[in-house]
Amino acid sequence: MNWSFVFLLNSVLLGVGLAMDAFSVSMANGLNEPRMRKSKMCVIAGVFAGFQFAMPMTGWICVHTIVQYFTAFEKFIPWIALTLLGFIGGNMLLEGIRSKGGDEENHELGAAALLVQGIATSIDALSVGFTIAEYGWLMAFTAALIIAVVTFAICIVGVEIGKKFGTKLSNRAQILGGVILIAIGIEIFVTGIV
Repeated sequence: MNWSFVFLLNSVLLGVGLAMDAFSVSMANGLNEPRMRKSKMCVIAGVFAGFQFAMPMTGWICVHTIVQYFTAFEKFIPWIALTLLGFIGGNMLLEGIRSKGGDEENHELGAAALLVQGIATSIDALSVGFTIAEYGWLMAFTAALIIAVVTFAICIVGVEIGKKFGTKLSNRAQILGGVILIAIGIEIFVTGIV
């Protein structure tokens, strides 16, 4: 593929498609922490964008170096995403159920949970390395960068939407956030297996 409008459009559309899981998880994070500051919103979006950049590039590198190992690993991607998101979502769900009705406790997202979310929502982006395998290094890097920028913007919107609803839902927001994460894990699993 050459540098063209079609290349730009394909990269943006890949970014939108890949960012949907990260958008949903960002929304769940906003639900979970409705008083989140702008700086933390940017950190969350940045982590998701960083993983959405790194995974396609890793996939591209694998295609150009160790493709036979990557192909064997690819069948485990749905299982990994289901396990990681199911674990995080299950913890959020249990904490939400255990908390008292009027509890205004602030459930802040920790760095470890955010990293796990980033990996779980972007691991399917490894296969994008196959999609962009025909690109040269610079084009692959540019496509991954566009995917990251699109993901960042979509995740900021997701957190903001989650914060608005999280304020209205109070303590039920954590339960809803947990259910959303589990549902995303199941969706990635079903889509990957079927």
